Amino acid sequence: MQSIEAQRLAAFLRMFKNRTERSYQSLAKRTGVSSSSLHRYCAGTKIPSDYGAIQRFARECGATQEELHTLHRLWVLADAVRRGEPEPDESPDELPGEQAVADVPPAEPARSRTFRRRMALVGAALIVAAGAVTTWVISAGRTDGSRTVSGPMLLSSACPPVVSMGQHDECVREVQVLLSQAGAKLEIDGDFGPATLRRVTAFQVLAGLQPRGVVDEATKRALYDQRISMATWSPEQVERRVREVFPEEPDRAVGIARCQSFLDPLHVLTNTNGTRNWGVFQLSDKLLRELGGTQLQAYDPEWNIQAARRAWSRHQDFRDWEHCDQPYRSSTPPPGG
Repeated sequence: MQSIEAQRLAAFLRMFKNRTERSYQSLAKRTGVSSSSLHRYCAGTKIPSDYGAIQRFARECGATQEELHTLHRLWVLADAVRRGEPEPDESPDELPGEQAVADVPPAEPARSRTFRRRMALVGAALIVAAGAVTTWVISAGRTDGSRTVSGPMLLSSACPPVVSMGQHDECVREVQVLLSQAGAKLEIDGDFGPATLRRVTAFQVLAGLQPRGVVDEATKRALYDQRISMATWSPEQVERRVREVFPEEPDRAVGIARCQSFLDPLHVLTNTNGTRNWGVFQLSDKLLRELGGTQLQAYDPEWNIQAARRAWSRHQDFRDWEHCDQPYRSSTPPPGG
């Protein structure tokens, strides 16, 4: 039986699919997800374990940034239910020759298709509206408008079950205060923007939680436990160590690290394909696997800088940071010039 969360996520995904005339098979080729899996996601019979899969799907269907924020929230809620229940038995994805058959729905009258699409759009619009009504304004007396809030604010009825990107209220401010108390450097303004997202993700990695980038119940409790320290090296300490580890080209190495992370050991960046880069040298998920490291190790500035040195040593160059190395490569005179 589908959970309410799974139904809401599926309805939102169907809204994206109904915007385009492209088949599941066509979208599968563009997203790297099998057409049968995309079909199951939209039907609500399967919840993706990786948000990146449906993020790519939604982007291909023209989703806006605000819609991607809503999609992320819906996926977090559905995935939380999925992880708390036994996984249903799933048949393996169809062979390539069978995908085209799976992508073709049974014939139905045009009037019925139009009605179905309208209902899907209406349902998705209601979801967006419900997600947008997140004006959890808390007064100085810590009330939710009808009664005094007792106990930790984030765990009370004054705050939503999940505090996430795009939210602006006292619940976000509480998250920021707790992160600051743990040693994180961030502005306390009640706005859950990219800076808060980076700190929440870093905190989750340090706390041994799944780095989902949203403040769910496990993250709230870990914040209140105050057992995690986010204190780390200053930019000056990072620069000094990078120069020591890269004596051949210290200025170039520091310039690349500054371009990648602003010399912030707890920096994290999410790419458009759902992968992420970590720490001082923004080690990609792929490079991190190649170097045998973990996300937690990537947040250790010493390990991160030494790992970057190992990557540099493979070819004696900075090809793993091509974008940030471009100014140096274009200004370097050719050999013998």
